Amino acid sequence: MKGVSKAYRIWRNPAARLKYPLFKALGGVLPSFLQPRILKRRISDEHETLYYKDFYALKGINLIVKRGESMGIVGRNGSGKSTLLQIIAGTLTPTSGSLKTNGRVAALLELGSGFNPEFTGRENVYLNASILGLTTREIDERYGSIEAFADIGDFIDQPVKTYSSGMMMRLAFAVVAHVDADILIVDEALAVGDVFFVQKCMRFIRDFQARGTLLLVTHDTSAITTLCEQALWLHQGETKGIASAKEITQQYLEATYAEKQGVTLFRQEKSKKNTQAQPAHVQHLVDQRAQFLNKSNLRNDFKIFRFNPESAAFGAGGAIIENTLLLDAISKTPLAYGVGGEDVILSITALAKIDLQRPILGFHLKNRLGQSLFVDNTYLSYRETPCSVHAGEHITAMFRFQLPALPVGDYVFSVACADGTQEEHVQHHWLHEALAFRSQSTHVIDGLVGLPMLEIKLSKTNIL
Repeated sequence: MKGVSKAYRIWRNPAARLKYPLFKALGGVLPSFLQPRILKRRISDEHETLYYKDFYALKGINLIVKRGESMGIVGRNGSGKSTLLQIIAGTLTPTSGSLKTNGRVAALLELGSGFNPEFTGRENVYLNASILGLTTREIDERYGSIEAFADIGDFIDQPVKTYSSGMMMRLAFAVVAHVDADILIVDEALAVGDVFFVQKCMRFIRDFQARGTLLLVTHDTSAITTLCEQALWLHQGETKGIASAKEITQQYLEATYAEKQGVTLFRQEKSKKNTQAQPAHVQHLVDQRAQFLNKSNLRNDFKIFRFNPESAAFGAGGAIIENTLLLDAISKTPLAYGVGGEDVILSITALAKIDLQRPILGFHLKNRLGQSLFVDNTYLSYRETPCSVHAGEHITAMFRFQLPALPVGDYVFSVACADGTQEEHVQHHWLHEALAFRSQSTHVIDGLVGLPMLEIKLSKTNIL
């Protein structure tokens, strides 16, 4: 995709729409009685005339998605996400620019798009699958599997106009899952439907990613970081950024907070002089590994790094997080090493730059993809008795919890300080990668975290 733009012509009034073809046919000269009335305001740009104004839903989009890649697309409502997907799917023609796709494209766009509401579900399966390139014989061969995947029972022979949104999504996804597409486009299609069908769709998407190209539009940034390697951020029809899914979702989060709060947030890029996380100073630290007799290489050992104040950050600046530590729960001393399953304390200290009436300190524990494994903050504990602070004072939050067992890999605590309530607050300082640690060995063989098992039993049972 190179320089793709899409403009919609907005006519000033119905009469202008009728007069404009005459104006063009007569070489730009109309009798005075057919000329439009003089506008009181000045025409402001080159895409505006006395008859119409061009509204650009997309402006000069350049995008390359390689075979087998998964690309997420984020942006506010009205930013051009759906327009872009419709152009890629071939249901819209760009006003300018060029586009090339290689392979069969299957799209889940607006709910029910491609369906005739008067046709039955069965008839729409044949209609939709034929539009996507299957022959009648191929549809016959796959119809049983499509019907089973949709799992809408006798409604398959009822008109689609009687379907709920969830049933319509089931049928549309079932067709798309059986057309052997090379490029799959999903536009918020999983926002409806029950949990069991969504799980079925996710299994299909993950299987599809092993062989095809995925374009995913969603407001769920966790889904973007989970499913996509790269992401595109659209804003008012223009490219705001293209980078890794983790980086783009972080930037999108910052912009969302700034808009919601109605303030300009500072943004601190990650310092280049601290690209390698440094281990915490080893003096006066507790090494929890010495407390264990179990010498198995499956023990979940963590190496904990130093607090990084130069991590990428944003906020209104009314408070600054000055330190984040992981402490031994008994001795309250900083840890250089830890073990999954042990009690620890996450300590977050912030300096108030202004008076904070209802300060909230909290954290996200994230894996290397930016997925939040668990999240908490101080709001509920101090909802009735807020701990207000004055400018120049420090405030410290201490969260005591059992450190979960984690698969081998790198993890970070994102920490934040806000002022307000859970629903309405000003984000003063958010550090994306305040405290990093590495899981070096583990017994966790699958999943995101391993929970401690209080008891596991295996016994024979007699079945009569």
